[in-house]
Amino acid sequence: MPFYHKLGKIPHKRHTIFKKPDGNLYYEQVFGTIGFDGMSSIAYHEQRPTQVKEVGAGYSVKPKIAKENNLKSYRLKGFRVKPEADYLKSRKVILTNTDVDIILAAPQKSTDNYFYKNADSDELIFIHKGSGKLRSHLGNLNFKYGDYILIPRGTIYKLDFEDENNRLFIVESRRPIYTPKRYRNWFGQLLEHSPFCERDIRQPYELETNNEKGDFLIKIKKQGEIFDTVYASHPFDVIGYDGYNYPYAFSIHDFEPITGRIHQPPPVHQTFETDAFVVCSFCPRKYDYHPESIPAPYSHSNIDSDEVLYYVDGDFMSRNDIEAGHISLHPAGIPHGPHPGAVERSIGKTETEELAVMVDTFKPLKLTEDAMAIADETYYRSWLEKEDK
Repeated sequence: MPFYHKLGKIPHKRHTIFKKPDGNLYYEQVFGTIGFDGMSSIAYHEQRPTQVKEVGAGYSVKPKIAKENNLKSYRLKGFRVKPEADYLKSRKVILTNTDVDIILAAPQKSTDNYFYKNADSDELIFIHKGSGKLRSHLGNLNFKYGDYILIPRGTIYKLDFEDENNRLFIVESRRPIYTPKRYRNWFGQLLEHSPFCERDIRQPYELETNNEKGDFLIKIKKQGEIFDTVYASHPFDVIGYDGYNYPYAFSIHDFEPITGRIHQPPPVHQTFETDAFVVCSFCPRKYDYHPESIPAPYSHSNIDSDEVLYYVDGDFMSRNDIEAGHISLHPAGIPHGPHPGAVERSIGKTETEELAVMVDTFKPLKLTEDAMAIADETYYRSWLEKEDK
């Protein structure tokens, strides 16, 4: 997933002669993952896409670990991450393991003097605040509040923001990110019981075809370092492509919640998956309609996964003192659940307006120095009764 897409001009058959108006050839490139076994697209360039003039010395952007082995629940106050002008410098890894980096960013400026490529990871960018345009070598997408943008590894892109007030929640995955397989048939089509379908997925709608030579700076992330790399031709020189591997957008507001007579488990909110973590969307929905139902979630033990919940908007029924931009981390090994009084408050309620993004990882997460700078160290005691504190 996603599904077949064609944009611009392509020849009738792949790997065949495709001539420009002047008689010269367009240059074909297969853009794929997992060798030749994963999703791929075939793009046609004005210039050879292989023209690298210079590769600079890499500089580290690896997160600095503050807590390697953690058994404490934390609340992180995400809006305390200070805005920075540059997009890449604004990205602060707060939680990490060998499969995934969870990042907060508050960029103020568009990426206007360089291009960016993540050579290791798919990037899932959730737009909490801001709007603008993703520009990539495989086409452009508009984005706004509530959008997930899925950018496959290796995509060369820029982000153009409409103003300086931007807040991003980014999941950077070393494993390919897909839609949940239980919602797809054996052809890959999203099924009738899926909480979203292909109509909800927005594909690139325009190509920027720049047939230019010169010095074009691409910052490439590879194994925790960024290399300033100079290409001899403009990376946005694609005249057309087709295939399955390209960036796309999906709005959390288009997720259709699955509800029931009694409280439904978190997997009904699943939106994306890898073999190392899942991403869920908690959206405004009707509550359970059994006459004796308890809408608040039951306490449960995190035995095999760390749970990260990013609070976006609305009234978070199961938590006390939670605001937009807060992040809760509930690590594997200890139970968690509604705060005192939340179960009782929920009884009789008919709906919730909460909006949140959850990431459950199957390996423990490490907290970084950037996380501890915005951490509430007392949060783990918030389940105690008042007389026990």
